[in-house]
Amino acid sequence: MTVPPSEARPVRVLVCEDQELVRVGYVTIFSAQPDLEVVGEAADGRAAVEAARRLRPDVVVMDVRMPVLDGIEATRQIAGPGVEPPARVLMVTTFNVDEYVYEALRAGASGFLLKDSPPAELVDGIRTVARGESLLAPTVTRALIGRFAGRLHPADTARPARDEIVRVLTPRELEVLEQLAAGLSNAEIAGVLVITPETVKTYVSRILAKLGLRDRVQAVVLAYRVGLVSPTD
Repeated sequence: MTVPPSEARPVRVLVCEDQELVRVGYVTIFSAQPDLEVVGEAADGRAAVEAARRLRPDVVVMDVRMPVLDGIEATRQIAGPGVEPPARVLMVTTFNVDEYVYEALRAGASGFLLKDSPPAELVDGIRTVARGESLLAPTVTRALIGRFAGRLHPADTARPARDEIVRVLTPRELEVLEQLAAGLSNAEIAGVLVITPETVKTYVSRILAKLGLRDRVQAVVLAYRVGLVSPTD
């Protein structure tokens, strides 16, 4: 299990992006934050894997479309099943171009943001992933996850069916899961359901434990796959 970064030191970030101008922009933005430290850069997927293994960053910011080794496979090698300790990977993508981002969810990514997200959103995304939470931009959640939720590997078919989920979870837990699937953060869910963020965190932990899921990303995918929610909800 990855150890969360200490509050006494900055979050160590590895930036993996093949376009130099974009990469330099990320480094400049992240380095300007007192609680973030860019410890390395990589311009292709293979270099990203090597750097992640060598530097052990708290968060890897990974472009989906990378030369030599694509971002999805690079993510699988540093955060996928059997990797100890798995890296926390924040994927960035241009949705209209990258139609295989869903595969990165199964590869172990902790979250997604779009490349045109405001700098503040990118920075907050790193902080969210560093805390051990998963992050899905609402636009990615509905348009991307909903679109590709049916494209599953056979190993995924053992997940509980809708009726089983409804039976296992309490009505409140189902409400929280539905809000997760909408891409809401813990604070946003707390506002919608009129409960505290700490209570939401407890519900999320219970949902993951009851359904045998690794993180909230898998919970979102499962909610779409079994039809608990749909992209048109």
